Amino acid sequence: MTDQGSDFAAPTAEAGPSRRSVAGGGLLLTGVALAAANMRPAVTSLASVLGEAQTSLGASATWASVVTSVPTLCFGVAGIGAPLLARRWGMNKVVGTALAVLTTSLLLRVLGGPWTVMAGTVLVCGAIAMCNILIPVVVKESFPNRVGVATGVYTTAMAAGGSLGSAVTPWLRTNEGSWKLALATWSVLALAAFLVWVPATRHRAASGPSPATTSTTTRSLKSSPLAWAVTVYFAMQSLTAYVVMGWLPEVFKGAGMDGGTAGALLGLLLLIGVPTSMALPPLVTKTRSQSWWAAGLAVTAISGFLGLLLAPMAAPLVWALLIGVGMSAFPLALTFISLRTNNAAETGRLSAMAQSIGYLIASAGPFLFGVLHTLTGGWNTSLTVLLGVLVLQALVGIFAGRPRTV
Repeated sequence: MTDQGSDFAAPTAEAGPSRRSVAGGGLLLTGVALAAANMRPAVTSLASVLGEAQTSLGASATWASVVTSVPTLCFGVAGIGAPLLARRWGMNKVVGTALAVLTTSLLLRVLGGPWTVMAGTVLVCGAIAMCNILIPVVVKESFPNRVGVATGVYTTAMAAGGSLGSAVTPWLRTNEGSWKLALATWSVLALAAFLVWVPATRHRAASGPSPATTSTTTRSLKSSPLAWAVTVYFAMQSLTAYVVMGWLPEVFKGAGMDGGTAGALLGLLLLIGVPTSMALPPLVTKTRSQSWWAAGLAVTAISGFLGLLLAPMAAPLVWALLIGVGMSAFPLALTFISLRTNNAAETGRLSAMAQSIGYLIASAGPFLFGVLHTLTGGWNTSLTVLLGVLVLQALVGIFAGRPRTV
């Protein structure tokens, strides 16, 4: 068992950091924040114009179901290769290359028809997957005494990016046919992250390979019940999050809401994640156990989805707010990855296991959610299944939140 409060202990190895190291740390944290801000706009921006894109491209309902499942599937498959690439070339180079690929792919995916959009989305999400896996390791290694604060910055930037992607994209359209230009605009944010990441990490290259990527530890985490609990928790919250980001506007529109309001509610829902993502990681690292945090967030989300199922137009703002708070399970899941490990090498291995397997499991969620809607002609069955997912999330979260390490 480790002392979770140690994440906030003052460094003792040096009397005080030099101005250069403080500046370098600040630039690196800025790079982490900008990289994190790119983790969701590629998904939420497309979701906000999905209906228009489908109509404009002449694509089928099956295409829409598949394209909403691509992110989680790519995150799982591409995430498997992240540790291998990091060991070969180093975390910083892999993340930098991923940001360059992301910038290019965001532009390329809007230059053709439905299959170009699909292929471009695969490349976009593959690049995001590399960052998904490796940035928590960068946080653990570079900010070992401030894991909660650094994770808060990371998850807050991610939540803000996702919210902006949903809320701003419709406003970027100058006319009904300009959804492609609106989607391509997000390449500017990816380019900004790349331009900061490269100088922020250049000074670290001279210090040698990262311990997280050169560890010779071979013990498999797949024999650890705790590692599996963290993985399943990550899978369930990811499944819920990507169903919400991919389909929630359509659920509201199916209840009679206009498209602009539905997209704005998704943006508001994701915006709620900004303050909660900022506050949650530092708070949970100060508590010995995080089990009740996990249970409480799941119950909050369940309340919102029950409202959406039983009376969607009675209080849609309330349902969106409850779901938004419940989706703060994501920063908690990332905090679990750091708190349930003893060092950066273990963090890297648990991050790879939880995110690769977790996203592969979660990839079925948006697809099945859409398929159930097609088969039943409504959203009730889809929402009921999602409620079952949240119950499972609560149960495994209670286990994963106990103060132990893998």
